[in-house]
Amino acid sequence: MTSNRDRQQRAAARAKLEREMTLRAEAAQRRRRLQAVIGAGVAAFLVVAVSVVLIVTLTGNDKNKNNAAAPAASATSTNCAWKPKIDPSAAPDPELQKTIKDVGTPPATGEPRSGTQTMTVAANVGTIEVQVDTAHAPCTAASFTYLADKKFFDNTPCHRMTTEGIYVLQCGDPSGTGTGGPSYEFAEENLPVDKRPSYPAGTVAIAKTQAPATSSSQFFIVYKDTQLPADYTVLGKVTKGLDVVQKVADAGVTPADPSNPGDGAPKTAVTIQSLTMSAPVQS
Repeated sequence: MTSNRDRQQRAAARAKLEREMTLRAEAAQRRRRLQAVIGAGVAAFLVVAVSVVLIVTLTGNDKNKNNAAAPAASATSTNCAWKPKIDPSAAPDPELQKTIKDVGTPPATGEPRSGTQTMTVAANVGTIEVQVDTAHAPCTAASFTYLADKKFFDNTPCHRMTTEGIYVLQCGDPSGTGTGGPSYEFAEENLPVDKRPSYPAGTVAIAKTQAPATSSSQFFIVYKDTQLPADYTVLGKVTKGLDVVQKVADAGVTPADPSNPGDGAPKTAVTIQSLTMSAPVQS
């Protein structure tokens, strides 16, 4: 017959065993939770790692982008937006109206977006030929093609020459005032970001105001390496006739402001007799 003492000892042993089992079960549960958390973290890490690999594979390494070959097509919007130069909701500005030569606006779609064009500037001082980068400046090229077809540039002056600090001959304003152009403006493209100099000799770029999306018909020909903010669309590069511009620069300027003797109208008057744009050709 079992004594009370034996029963008490067995009860105590069962209770101890139950406590130990409970503690082991709780410990096992904690381990499972920890393993689940670790597993989720590893899975998340793998997802992120795979995503990074895919992004690098698809977009390329940023450190190598500047050394990579230029893309064959423009990275700009697929449509060109021609913005009215005069806000129709603003009060009329008679002085601004006088400087505008309204020949309409280019088509909104259908402009070439690959290859190059040749811009030929026949001037009284000689002929300048420019290889236009149609692939990377399609809207600018489309605008110049449209304006050239309208004879917009014919018999217009190159109104500005700079011979100190920056080295450019600026043309494309029929009014000759430096504020004129067509009735529309458009956004900048093909900017020479991270290039030194930003505008080397032979570059042809588009003049603008300090506001964005104010590119128009005025362009400047760089005849000596020039460092400017990369705000001006690069239209192309001179392939013939840069010496013509250099000769005009050598003759000096008539300063508009005596305190800035290196900026003014060229002493050798330059008139664009005609400006033409060829059809695009593939490189």
